[in-house]
Amino acid sequence: MKNAIIIHGMPDKEEYYSDKYPSASNFQWLPWLQKQLLMRDIFAVTPEMPRPYEPEYKTWKREFERHEVTSETVLVGHSCGGGFLVRWLSEHPDVKTGKVFLVAPWIDPDENLKTGFFDFTIDPSLGSRTDGIVLYVSNDDDADIQESVKILEESISDISIRKFIDRGHFLTPTFTELRDDILNHE
Repeated sequence: MKNAIIIHGMPDKEEYYSDKYPSASNFQWLPWLQKQLLMRDIFAVTPEMPRPYEPEYKTWKREFERHEVTSETVLVGHSCGGGFLVRWLSEHPDVKTGKVFLVAPWIDPDENLKTGFFDFTIDPSLGSRTDGIVLYVSNDDDADIQESVKILEESISDISIRKFIDRGHFLTPTFTELRDDILNHE
């Protein structure tokens, strides 16, 4: 069965504990995309990662692996969620998956996180175990995102980059280009 797993990013601690914001898995375009895929008979989930403001790889991995990943699974990661997918795929060379979409992926190039979340080596061939990797970046996103994109582009063969203008960190209620790219891959 075709399915999709959509992984959110890393909110700050104040946002996470505030009533003013939805949970990270229900933030911005994530629930919209989930519904768009569900309406097209693609079972889509947006798991809530534990303590996302201070991510620990083992706990995110445990939550992620509750969901089946097959050669038909579409993986979508935003920001830290995109970085998580790169690590998980790099550390699982036996896994083949469908298309992978990395939206403004972050891999902590300045090593600000002290949790060890990004202590790994990127597998340069991970793209060969997918139906393709598409990376989305905007010219006005933060410098650490731009640096992460540069590292990923230089490290992973067979990666496509979709460049946008004035979209920031893609914090919008909808993301039609992403939906269309996922559906056009069908």
